[in-house]
Amino acid sequence: MGYKLVTYDAGKGARAGIVAGDRLIDAAEASGNPAYATTLGILADWAAADKTLAGLAGDAASKGVAIDWKQMLAPIPLPGAIYCAGANYGDHVREMAAGQGRDPEPDPHTLGLKPWHFIKSSHAVVGPGATVKIPPASKKMDWEVELVAVIGKTAKNVSAADALKYVAGYSVANDVSARDLGWRPPMPTTSPFYSDWLAHKSFDGSCPLGPWIVPAGDVGDPQNLGIRLWVNGTIKQDSNTSQMIFTLVEQIVQLSLRITLHPGDLILTGTPAGVGAGRNEFLKAGDSLELWCENVGTLKHTMG
Repeated sequence: MGYKLVTYDAGKGARAGIVAGDRLIDAAEASGNPAYATTLGILADWAAADKTLAGLAGDAASKGVAIDWKQMLAPIPLPGAIYCAGANYGDHVREMAAGQGRDPEPDPHTLGLKPWHFIKSSHAVVGPGATVKIPPASKKMDWEVELVAVIGKTAKNVSAADALKYVAGYSVANDVSARDLGWRPPMPTTSPFYSDWLAHKSFDGSCPLGPWIVPAGDVGDPQNLGIRLWVNGTIKQDSNTSQMIFTLVEQIVQLSLRITLHPGDLILTGTPAGVGAGRNEFLKAGDSLELWCENVGTLKHTMG
């Protein structure tokens, strides 16, 4: 039986667990390994932990308890680092260019360019069912469904052939974006002081994550997964990870050349077409969102 890695709160603080079928198992208690009390502890020992947890999943009927979904937190409440791929779906790049009345840029591969990422604060993470507060200064709050790769082994200068071996599993995130806070007027667009990525992408609650981590072996090819997002039940994004400009392999290779990746680090791999900025439609308090990625799961949260 397969399993999903979760973090839950049963009244005694955040604990790592696994979901197998309709049962929840406390990872540390069931394995006898106190280091498995957190998902970061599990990911730090991923090669052994994956086998142990898969074995425990087979005993879910006897060792597990009924799931209370209200207990579920973000699968990694405080990740080590969050790397976010910028403008990484061809369909999204085209819609943003059209919305700004300009021609889309050529495929960056043809220009010899490499993947690029920005960073979100680890404290921006919230879990399933959370309410994300819209910053008072923003009137253009946007959605971005993303496939998330969770690192399970220290990675530095990795090869393309080995890159996916460093991925423990996958989750789903919303790269919530304050489109109108991403620049600093009256600075001209040519100024090095024009952009404000902190206000744009890293405010409190700007990274809903979950509902769990699915082991990589149960997900399959990360470049062939359906990915969708609904706002108040209306589908807004409907694409496939095959539309990524830079694949996950390319992203891991490039990141590992620049910085050491550690177990528990997250890579948000980009978002497809259908964001609010492309249609001049933005989120408001009370909106409900549902994000889905094939073979991974569904994340739900609201705006406040």
